[in-house]
This record gives sequence, C-alpha cells and structure tokens, in this order.
Amino acid sequence: MTGEPHAAYDRLIKEMDAAGARYRLIDHPPEGRTDEVSALRGHDASQAAKCLIVMVKVGKKQTRHVLAVVPGDARLDLQAVKGLLDGTYVAFAAKDKAEELAGSESGTVLPFSFDPRLELVADPSLLSRPELYFNAARLDRSVALSTDDYVRLAAPRIEPIVSKEDKAEVGVPIVSKES
Repeated sequence: MTGEPHAAYDRLIKEMDAAGARYRLIDHPPEGRTDEVSALRGHDASQAAKCLIVMVKVGKKQTRHVLAVVPGDARLDLQAVKGLLDGTYVAFAAKDKAEELAGSESGTVLPFSFDPRLELVADPSLLSRPELYFNAARLDRSVALSTDDYVRLAAPRIEPIVSKEDKAEVGVPIVSKES
C-alpha cells in the first residue's frame, strides 16, 4: 500500500462531513478482526460491515475486483459474486492487490470504494439495521454510520451475496491470499 498513512480515513471523514452524514467515531485498541473489534465497540457482529475484496476472472483476459460488504457474522458466497459478474473464476484478492484497491491495510477496509477499479456490492441483510459499524481505514478507530447515509453516500450495488448455509467462523480474515 502506498500514499499517506491515513488518506482513506481523511477522505471518508471529509466526504461524510460534506454530505451531512450522521456518524460517530469510536476509538479502541488496534484490532482488525470483525468479531474482536465488534466486542471492543460494544455491538453484535451482525451490525458490523465486513469488507472483503474479491477477484473475478471474466473470460480469459479480463479481471474485475469487487468490494463485497456483508454483515460481520455472515460468510461471503463467492459463487454469488462470480455469478453477478458472469465470471469464470473467483477468489479472494491477494493481500497486496486488496490493500492497493482499498487504500488501506488489511483489517481496515472501508465499505466504500474510492477506486474506479473496485466495484462495490453490499448484501441487503447488511442494510436491515439503523446503523453500521466498520473500521475507519485505521485499526484504532471505527465509525458508526447511519445505514441510510451509508446507502446514500456509498451507493452500493445491492445484491444477495451472503452464504445461505454458514455463519462466518471466528477469526476469518478480512482479506486472504489469492488461491
């Protein structure tokens, strides 16, 4: 990852302020695992916006990247993401590529895309709560953001991408290496 250490954080705060978003900041010990940071912030993991960056091959020569946002207690359905893009192959993006596209380190990926190469898709179950929690492109600070303001500002593509079979296991990484 290159650039200023808190560039994504600074951009997020600036954009939320400019749009009059209803949010609050929560400082906590550094933590990037959804289940652990949810406990530090004092809310159920289902209220967390877990952000995963996925690589989808479309045909033999085109690769697209998706920022998939799901509730913190849910497991991402990679095949659903592959189907949305009519892909031929899907995997979690390599850590370095994910951090480049997100503009922040693993464990701090925002549920916003500030890179035109990163398509934002949110599961509708994430939007059933009045407020979303997520790390603010920093391990030591989180945002609690009105869900309505999140949808208005981030403008995600809303599609079912949560696995219907499993709940996420404790300690599932925010971003894993490409297989």
